[in-house]
Amino acid sequence: MAVLAARQHGVVARRQLLALGFSPMMVKTRVAAGRLHRIHRGVYAVGHGKLTLKGRWMAAVLACGPEAFLSHRAALALWDVQQKESGAIEVTVRGPGKPGPDGVLVRCTRVLADHDATEVDGIPVTSLAWTVVDFASTATQRQVRSVLEALERRRIYIGRELDELLGRTPNRKGAKTLRRAIAEITGPAPWLQSKLEETFHELVRASDLPAYEANVLVEGERVDALWRGERVIVELDGFAFHKSRAQFEKDRRRDAKLQVAGYIVLRVTQHRLQNEPEAVLADLRALLTAGRLAHLHEK
Repeated sequence: MAVLAARQHGVVARRQLLALGFSPMMVKTRVAAGRLHRIHRGVYAVGHGKLTLKGRWMAAVLACGPEAFLSHRAALALWDVQQKESGAIEVTVRGPGKPGPDGVLVRCTRVLADHDATEVDGIPVTSLAWTVVDFASTATQRQVRSVLEALERRRIYIGRELDELLGRTPNRKGAKTLRRAIAEITGPAPWLQSKLEETFHELVRASDLPAYEANVLVEGERVDALWRGERVIVELDGFAFHKSRAQFEKDRRRDAKLQVAGYIVLRVTQHRLQNEPEAVLADLRALLTAGRLAHLHEK
């Protein structure tokens, strides 16, 4: 499959040819005959030396070894989030690496997990979340915010992935810039992390309920929706994120912690949100009213 993907972009690595049964002499003969054209050491264009942009990206990755992935601005362009700017093609290598060939900038990491990398159009590339953090390491806060807003406009939700990644690699270069950019868009335009959160946001916005804060920290816990004055919290339970018994127990411990701190916690399932939206709104109205009355009583 890797060879087919490489050939799709007009390039192939010597190691791939050898794995297919080619001998070093067979490779050398094809180079001499003009059937293979050297792009980087051990990487060849097939048939001719002209490559597309994706072909150059694939060649750069192949030149850096089997644990190499397109990254940073080139990866952002491959993910079709931002146009590629001129300059070196950046490639991230898992583990120790060597300097890249001309035009390729190699970055090494030991913390890239398997799920931090994938393939797009057959090209090994860092995950979108990892790519965004990489971009934040070389961009301004304003540029990072622009990327995050572009993702939201296209309804691409990686908030949970970013939370997990930043929690796992808190000191990674770019993390602070990314956190500041995220904080900037958690005000009037909520930092929505999933389609479920967008559905909930649209439901509330179309109702007579007051606005809420999305994805904010309360008592050290990130909550999906908060009405601060009424001390009402909504947690959204999607099918994908609440499957295990361990997650179920963790959620209940969080709820208990928030309730002890004086917050009313309402859990709304994906099923209820889709099939009983008016009932969800009715529950919220009742809880917000109760929260306001309790607040007035405290005064």
